[in-house]
Amino acid sequence: MTATQELTKNQSLVFNALARADGPLSAYTILDQLRNDGFRAPLQVYRALDKLLDYGMIHRLESINAFVACAHPHTHSHGHGMIAFAICEKCGQVSEFSDDVITGRVREWTNGNGFKQSKTTIEIRGVCANCSTA
Repeated sequence: MTATQELTKNQSLVFNALARADGPLSAYTILDQLRNDGFRAPLQVYRALDKLLDYGMIHRLESINAFVACAHPHTHSHGHGMIAFAICEKCGQVSEFSDDVITGRVREWTNGNGFKQSKTTIEIRGVCANCSTA
């Protein structure tokens, strides 16, 4: 998002719901949380989510069909490189990270095979350190 773009009320409400969440949220969970703020239809949530995705402020976790606020919204812009997520299957914690070595290997492969990538997201599912010692 550029300095000249401002979030609409609905975009701000959706972003704030994701930013204060302990884990990823589905669109319907967001809708339920924002009903007292005037949200009545899933389309309101999806429109806000689409813009927030465009602005690079949130991410969609495709394997669980949920959304999280970007952990580093100012360190990469729309079209940033590879992003990876470690998703705990016990507690639902999501850790966002990127790795220059993996990004380089993916870039080498795509360049070497003439593949034009538009987005690279890696989702690692398993058990986090806290849950594995509990």
